[in-house]
Amino acid sequence: MTVHSATHITFALYLLVMLLIGWFGYRATSNLSDYILGGRRLGRWVTALSAGASDMSGWLLMGLPGAIYISGLSSAWIAVGLILGAWLNWRFVAGRLRDYTEQCSNAQTLPDYLTHRFQDNRHLLRIVSAIVILIFFTLYCASGVVASARLFEHLFGMAYPTAVWVGALATITYVLMGGFLAVSWTDTVQATLMLAALLLVPLMVIYAEGGVGHSMDAVHLVSPLHLKLLHGLDTIAMISLLGWGLGYFGQPHILVRFMAAESVHTIPHARRISISWMMLCLSGAVAVGFFGFAYSINRPEFASVVNANAETVFIALTQQLFNPWITGILLAAILAAVMSTLSCQLLVCSSALTQDLYKPFLRKTASQRELVWFGRLMVLSVALAALWLAQDPNGQILKLVSYAWAGFGAAFGPTILISLLWPRMTRAGALAGIVTGATTVLVWKHYAWFGLYEIVPGFALSAMAIVWVSLFGKPPQIAGRLFDVHR
Repeated sequence: MTVHSATHITFALYLLVMLLIGWFGYRATSNLSDYILGGRRLGRWVTALSAGASDMSGWLLMGLPGAIYISGLSSAWIAVGLILGAWLNWRFVAGRLRDYTEQCSNAQTLPDYLTHRFQDNRHLLRIVSAIVILIFFTLYCASGVVASARLFEHLFGMAYPTAVWVGALATITYVLMGGFLAVSWTDTVQATLMLAALLLVPLMVIYAEGGVGHSMDAVHLVSPLHLKLLHGLDTIAMISLLGWGLGYFGQPHILVRFMAAESVHTIPHARRISISWMMLCLSGAVAVGFFGFAYSINRPEFASVVNANAETVFIALTQQLFNPWITGILLAAILAAVMSTLSCQLLVCSSALTQDLYKPFLRKTASQRELVWFGRLMVLSVALAALWLAQDPNGQILKLVSYAWAGFGAAFGPTILISLLWPRMTRAGALAGIVTGATTVLVWKHYAWFGLYEIVPGFALSAMAIVWVSLFGKPPQIAGRLFDVHR
């Protein structure tokens, strides 16, 4: 049996399991709340692992190891910023958001929550939020499609345009079928697979190289700068890398997991599980890039493959070091990372179009069955837009992710965080924050001033706009009731 046939069988079995879970999700979905929020019945393990898996897309196994492979350990500050941001998000946002969204007319989406939190009868917050979600999530979805295409292109020798369609097909299928429940259940399975792969591959590389010390010595001889944590980093670069953590407060596909938790009491347990999983996965991704570089030093054929595209270092190591059957399982982890994030992003886009635009403005009397099927149609529409954007074979996964991450972090991060912590915040302040954050990211990205990651000025200016505008208005009456209950 050839390598390709063994890997084909492994992949086919993996995809079959995902589609089977999607079918069970379909059977358990009876209304729009089930389809877009799972009926708020996720337990601690599913809440924790699905939040982690939906966060860590293909960049975890491709983009981050590729950055470490090229630049060395100095790029690991991204991981430090992400861990800090994720912990703060779980600590200060998760429980409050779960509580407040239920009290705000059982809000099903972030635009829905903002509309009720600020008693926006004109629905401006709903419209603006939905538009921002569609713009940045289409870019984010494109990064997932590029990652899956790279996997199929590299592994099966497909032409890139064909790989784009094949890589996205399975994800679209099970999201269309099962909605939020299918996405959350598959995310739990995929998070487990991602963790196993990111622990096993670097351990095998270290073993093949003769141990950690031997690998470090080899890197020191060839490129000692790879070992320096602060190599090439000035103050701006350090702020930019750590600034990734600010994005967590505004990522709709992560925040929706908090909203779907079984209860507020689930959150502390889920936080410990999720942060532990995240620390292990990010450490594994850094190790793949670093020890992958050590592995390439005395192997010119391997180095020539990876140097052509550093984001394929995980794929190349897996093919080089493992039995074809194990290779198929480990490479399925990349598809798992892509599918878990892409599926959730498609679902959030669909929710914004269905719950925040179609239902309140076009079909107020629509039945639950009609809304579910319209949501499925919107999943397909957004997926086709992402496929169109992913047609460029030169698109870099980490760059696409960083753009979308900054957009959400700056537009929604300060808005969500301050709305949960400050009763004085107003509807006008929320609008000012969203518009200022999104606009700053779009403009700053274009001009790239100072080399500073656009999320940092976007987040800061958004927060300033919220506070400044809110001080000139009267806070909504519901704010006092919300904060009294949470205290």
